[in-house]
Amino acid sequence: MKIEISEKLYNLAEKCAFPLYIVGGYVRDALADLFTPSHDIDICAPVSAEEFCNTAKSCGAVIDATYKNTGTVKLGFGEEKYEFTSFRSDEYVRGVHTPVKTFFTDDIRLDAKRRDFKCNAVYYDIAKGEICDPLGGAEDIKNKSVSTVADADKVFGEDGLRLMRLARQSAQTGFTPTKECISGAKTNASLIADISAERVYAELDAILHADKKYGVAGAQYRGLKILDEIGVLDVILPELTLGRGMMQNEAYHSYDVLEHSLRAVLYADGAVRLCALLHDIGKPRRYADSGNYHGHEKEGARIARQICTRLKVPKKIAEEAETLTYLHMYDVDLQTRANRIKKFIVDNLKNFDKLLMIKQADFSACKDDTSEAPCVTKWKKIYGDMKNGGAPFTLSQLKINGSDLIESGVPPEKIGAILKSFLYDCVIDTRLNDKKTLIRRAQKLKFD
Repeated sequence: MKIEISEKLYNLAEKCAFPLYIVGGYVRDALADLFTPSHDIDICAPVSAEEFCNTAKSCGAVIDATYKNTGTVKLGFGEEKYEFTSFRSDEYVRGVHTPVKTFFTDDIRLDAKRRDFKCNAVYYDIAKGEICDPLGGAEDIKNKSVSTVADADKVFGEDGLRLMRLARQSAQTGFTPTKECISGAKTNASLIADISAERVYAELDAILHADKKYGVAGAQYRGLKILDEIGVLDVILPELTLGRGMMQNEAYHSYDVLEHSLRAVLYADGAVRLCALLHDIGKPRRYADSGNYHGHEKEGARIARQICTRLKVPKKIAEEAETLTYLHMYDVDLQTRANRIKKFIVDNLKNFDKLLMIKQADFSACKDDTSEAPCVTKWKKIYGDMKNGGAPFTLSQLKINGSDLIESGVPPEKIGAILKSFLYDCVIDTRLNDKKTLIRRAQKLKFD
């Protein structure tokens, strides 16, 4: 185990008349031999924020912010940024995300017990170069397990956001929650409803990309399964869990609608995982209304938009999720002719690459088949043929523009529609994309 400490932080610890500790994920990751891509370091000590600030300033630190009520200090040495907290014990009221009372202490055990999981409550004495482990968190790290710092019902009852953190951190690290931890989370699953939509989405997004943190394969799927197991998924995405137990055609699917959706995230590129999670969100509603899944993509797009609005998903991501959900069934039977696919590609060029990703994830999630989806193979070939043949993909690639059409006698209000019609024609027959040819065609048009 090696904990990397910058020279400036070490000098600060040496200057302190009190022990200065690193605590939390940075220590956990070092003990677990996990690669830490950032310098996200939390430090703490059994002194007041004021006393710490005085020492930090004398060592050249810049104090960015001080919150005396919580004993928190944000500071930095140039680009090195740290967050300091005084040892404290917090008092919560069930369902309230923030502490209602804070008590400062010099007892490291009390400070450890205010945290969430034992693996996050291991301290490193910077000056001494020693681990301090008041709750046995090092053993949890060694065993790759997650247990709470106190009774699980109490820990999750204090702060509903810890439910999401349980799924995210377990997924990212590859650690396994204990039975007691899972049981306590299940008991308090409803408390996630008290957490702001922004915080819920931030954690959900981190879970959807959990494999990127430390390279743990399938971490995103595992995080979602934990959310499902503890009942949180039913609260934050009830439209999704309606698919639990809803079986599909066995010729094409090995899983129910919910499991298929979770596995789509497992196989999806990181750029489209929210859409992968939601791509079949319309199936339960369509089945309830008509007894089949026909048209679920249209209903799904509507529901995806509602979910993204509720969770306050960033606008661009929300629009992509809605659009890709709506389009993901196009040419699912591979019967659409190449010329129509060409026009479709032109109309959806902005989302084409991500639509291929969704189609691949959808295909792989049906029967855990990671070979290239037949539709993806077909569309890639058509796209390649278009590109190699010099087909125009946008209006700007036409050899004619609006001014040319006006000179040819086309009314201004007709220009947009005619350019689009010419684009479609040139996509089908690239020989038509010639200025003289297009002008002659424009001059032959009749207008009332």
